[in-house]
Amino acid sequence: MKKWVKKLFVGLGILLVIILLANFGLNIWLKTQLPKYIKNNTDYKVSYKSMEVDLMSGNILATKISVNSKNPQNINVIGLQGTIDTLKISRFGIYDALFNKQISSSDLLLSRPNLNVILAKPIDDKTGKKRNPVSFENIRINDGNISIFRHTKQKFLSVEDLYLYVENLQLTEESVENKLPVVFDKYDIRGKNFFVRPDDVYALKINSIRTSDGQMSVENFQLIPVLDFDQFKKYYPKKNKLFQFVIRKMEFKDLVLKKNNVSLAHANFYEPNLLIYTTDVNPVKAKKPSDFEINLENVKLNNATVQIMKPNGNKLLYAKNLNVDVSQLKFDKETRQELIPVGYKNFQISGKDVLFSNHQDFNFASINLSPKKGEIRNISVVPNSTSAGKTSMNLLADYIGFNINKWDFTDKKMNLDVKDILVSRINGKITAGTAQVKNNKKSDTSGIQFPILIRKVVLQNSDITYSKNNQPLTFNDLNATINDIQLVSKKDNSGIEAKIDKYTISTKNFVYKTQFYNMTAGFVKLDQNNVNITGFAMKPLVSRAQFIKMIPVERDLYDITANQISANGTWNLFADQKSINASNVTIRNADANIFRSKIPKDDPKEKPLYSRMLRSIKIPMVVNNLNLKDSKLVYEEDTPESAGPGKLTFSNFNMNVKNLNSAKTKGRPTRVDIKINCSFMNLAPLSVNWNFDVADQGDHFTISGRTTNLPATGINPFIRPYLHVTATGTIQEMLFNFRGNPKGLNGKFNLKHKDLKVAILDKENKEKKGFLTAVANLLVKSDSGKLPEDVDVKDVERDPTKSFFNLFWKGIEQGLKKTLIGINIDKAKKTADKAVSTAKNVKDGVKDMKQSAKEIGQAAKKDNPDKTAEKQAETGKEEKKGFLKGIFKKKEKPETK
Repeated sequence: MKKWVKKLFVGLGILLVIILLANFGLNIWLKTQLPKYIKNNTDYKVSYKSMEVDLMSGNILATKISVNSKNPQNINVIGLQGTIDTLKISRFGIYDALFNKQISSSDLLLSRPNLNVILAKPIDDKTGKKRNPVSFENIRINDGNISIFRHTKQKFLSVEDLYLYVENLQLTEESVENKLPVVFDKYDIRGKNFFVRPDDVYALKINSIRTSDGQMSVENFQLIPVLDFDQFKKYYPKKNKLFQFVIRKMEFKDLVLKKNNVSLAHANFYEPNLLIYTTDVNPVKAKKPSDFEINLENVKLNNATVQIMKPNGNKLLYAKNLNVDVSQLKFDKETRQELIPVGYKNFQISGKDVLFSNHQDFNFASINLSPKKGEIRNISVVPNSTSAGKTSMNLLADYIGFNINKWDFTDKKMNLDVKDILVSRINGKITAGTAQVKNNKKSDTSGIQFPILIRKVVLQNSDITYSKNNQPLTFNDLNATINDIQLVSKKDNSGIEAKIDKYTISTKNFVYKTQFYNMTAGFVKLDQNNVNITGFAMKPLVSRAQFIKMIPVERDLYDITANQISANGTWNLFADQKSINASNVTIRNADANIFRSKIPKDDPKEKPLYSRMLRSIKIPMVVNNLNLKDSKLVYEEDTPESAGPGKLTFSNFNMNVKNLNSAKTKGRPTRVDIKINCSFMNLAPLSVNWNFDVADQGDHFTISGRTTNLPATGINPFIRPYLHVTATGTIQEMLFNFRGNPKGLNGKFNLKHKDLKVAILDKENKEKKGFLTAVANLLVKSDSGKLPEDVDVKDVERDPTKSFFNLFWKGIEQGLKKTLIGINIDKAKKTADKAVSTAKNVKDGVKDMKQSAKEIGQAAKKDNPDKTAEKQAETGKEEKKGFLKGIFKKKEKPETK
């Protein structure tokens, strides 16, 4: 053997002996002097039964250890108090423990520890980093009872019967500030009666935790507030939510707590119960976004209950029997920037007895949701105590279902493409709100990627009533299909509007009640190109007498029916830019009764002509042909002086209106032509041509017409109540041709008549006044002969508070007077009245003469009892006859005419 090799072995042997002696000496020193050294040079008092130290490996084994802090009030170091049955440390950093007061080890075993740990107050060194006084790569705890307190002596964490193995455990308060009370890489844990106090508001309790093959089971998890709600609002006025979370059992696998990240897989939560109290406080926006991240591979909530309470103590949201299944749920820096701050691959949500309440209570018997479809069954919506003045619904629905083609979030915007929505059997009432809401704020739609597409909406077999101002609109057996809906942002960003291409709506037994009318229809069907209404009726809800008492000024009362109303063309009534372009609108077999009483006060408002009324329609509207066929129109009017209403009847009424428009469609003509053919008073044909230009700001119009062979008896129902006159004979032909504007009209009028006679009636229209009738007929020209020349109707002034037809009637009235009908009747009545007055005077004169003769006779008899009286009486008779002959002496023939 070479000499240097021999020296090497000798040297190694000596070194080994030295190490063994040092290790032996160190263990003797540790047994006898370490407790005294720790007491003199550290912040702790330690005692133990035995301790063995391997100086080379840094391994330490101690038994029956007792440890206490020398100064429990010192918050700058970790406080310790308790016992450990067995302590085993591998690769202990002796130098750091002695000189840097930092405990570090690769492995730590604590057997039956019973410890109270008080965390040191966090401090920063010159680097700005917080000191970590305890660091273990791996730790084992067997049958331990451990309590950890903050430096304020507030309990932070405690556990009993703890069996634990973790890698890289950290228990500093730095972890608490990152919202993770403990941090580790791998774990195996079993224990009971866990308690964690993460802050001054909440406490976390767990009855037991156990793991097996990476699967953790937690029994009776509770996150409960340590303050009641009133205390929370008092001491934390800037916070707006208080939580309470109880879970009977939860299981998960592969839990990883690392820095600010929590991740786990296959998490199952059984019977979780979440309760959230809310306040009216607006949440304070964090100055620095949280770095907290969650990654959950698969999460299931089984039979959960969720309650969110309003500030007033009522429920905002309630759901029970809630089941949630989410895969790849995550919350991180990327997702928190999106509209919905969580990401997921897929989810399935189902629940029963779900309640959501704002100013109404929405109840769902069951709900099922996923990213691709959803179903809600047995829905009820009812108002609650906060609904006063707001639009409210009182509805029941069997089913709402939908399917989604696409729903995702990109660049902080929601993309939504709905395949279809089905709503079945809605029954109930919607009441419009009465409160006026002033909202000048523009809607924030920045989180939506427009357009939102809804390919199809179907409403089936529903009975819905919409009421506004106590005027209910009812749809029975309502069915609707709406296709290709696009929801887009309005140009002024004031909200969202809908663009609809195709739709079909049908309803039976349609009812609309207003203050005075009940409007009904047996069947209504409409789409974007057609309208069909059958069995339409508009019936008064009050009598004529009641109506007169209810209206402050003159107003028409309508009673209308129509067998059928149909239309075809194109129209868009759902978009912001509404329009109507109808090819044909047809009304068949209408029966309209219009009643107006002149008893109420005149309406002082200006009545625009029809051209101006059409021009005031705000949307573009064109109806190429409006046809009223085989119909009847009755107009009745009464006055305080009339005995019953006057009546005009137009039967077999047919009307065609061409180019009915609002003068708002560029390039389209604006002249309206109206042709009417009907039977006047069921006796004679009447034809009318009427036209005006809607674009004409001067509102000029022309109207002409002709009627033939009208028995004069036909106008008696109208003239009898007002003029107390009836007529016989024939109006052989009547022609009129007027031109006018809002100020009045001018034109031509012509009348041919035969055998015209009148009868003057008393004020009750019951008895004919024979003497007045005879006088009147002496003044009326009974025959006009051949068609006379036209008479001019001039300067007929319009009362702007009256309708167009009032002006038209004034024109007819002037024409009648000028053709010696109306004027001669007036003259005849005046002459007859004068004759009656004269006859009355004659009667009185005769009576006076009789009395005078009687007195003369009596006086003469006294003076001459024989024959003087008889002679004087005879003389009185002769004077009487002479007086009467003088009065009734016939005038010359020309004066009689």
